[in-house]
Amino acid sequence: MPASSPASLLSLAHRIRQVAVEAGDIAMASFRPGAPTSARIWSKEGGSPVTSADIAVDTFLKARCAEALPEAAWLSEETADDPARLGRDLVWVVDPIDGTRAFMAGIPDWCVCIALLSANVPVLGIVHAPALGLAPAGADGGATYEALAGGGATLNGVAIRAASGPLASPRIAGPKPMLEALSQHLALAPQPRVPSLALRLARVADGSLDGGVVSPDARDWDLAAADLIVSEAGGTVTTLDGAKLAYNRPRPVHATLVVAGADLHPSLLDAARRMRAASFSRA
Repeated sequence: MPASSPASLLSLAHRIRQVAVEAGDIAMASFRPGAPTSARIWSKEGGSPVTSADIAVDTFLKARCAEALPEAAWLSEETADDPARLGRDLVWVVDPIDGTRAFMAGIPDWCVCIALLSANVPVLGIVHAPALGLAPAGADGGATYEALAGGGATLNGVAIRAASGPLASPRIAGPKPMLEALSQHLALAPQPRVPSLALRLARVADGSLDGGVVSPDARDWDLAAADLIVSEAGGTVTTLDGAKLAYNRPRPVHATLVVAGADLHPSLLDAARRMRAASFSRA
């Protein structure tokens, strides 16, 4: 099992990093900066959009991840769920394009997310944003966040840490209604919207955001890779009850979440709880 062998997990991570980059290249073929995508677009059941690029990336990732680790089960936003994953120790959890609406509109804040669960806990996480211009001089384009359980977190190979210390006016990202409600309980610095949930968490990990809030109904594929990256960068992702996230359940859906560096997380969690209590009192 990869989780019990740091050397084999590191080797696997190198391989999957390249897979993520190749997947990003597939998506970039139909990404148009500042303009609508050239990919075909339709609506899934429930009304959310999907593109031919989502499906192409998903197909590629499923084949390549299976080659890298045949014994692992599969859970992806764009693949019909197979309940057999519930009895497996190893599970790939994938979002081929997190931030599809941004991708469709030519906004660079979208990414490829790949996580590996062992015993329902993320042990490998990669969030690759090929359209972002964050690479250090001389590196390939894009931003690649990566983490291994117990091995720290990196952005384009450079170690990252979540923000620390007391913060009078933290930079918090999340849905506008939640931030407006949260501002009644915590002084917030204005922040631009981050369309991709995985990138919202990753930016907490690299310290460019101090924290984030996540509305109910996020799925395993939105969170698993970025959750590990935040944790390995010294941050915390929890429910409003303060619990760590549980993955690979029959219904892989999550409630309201709070993410922040370890120093800020308690105060942000308290503010989010008061926000929830205030909303209940008005109901």
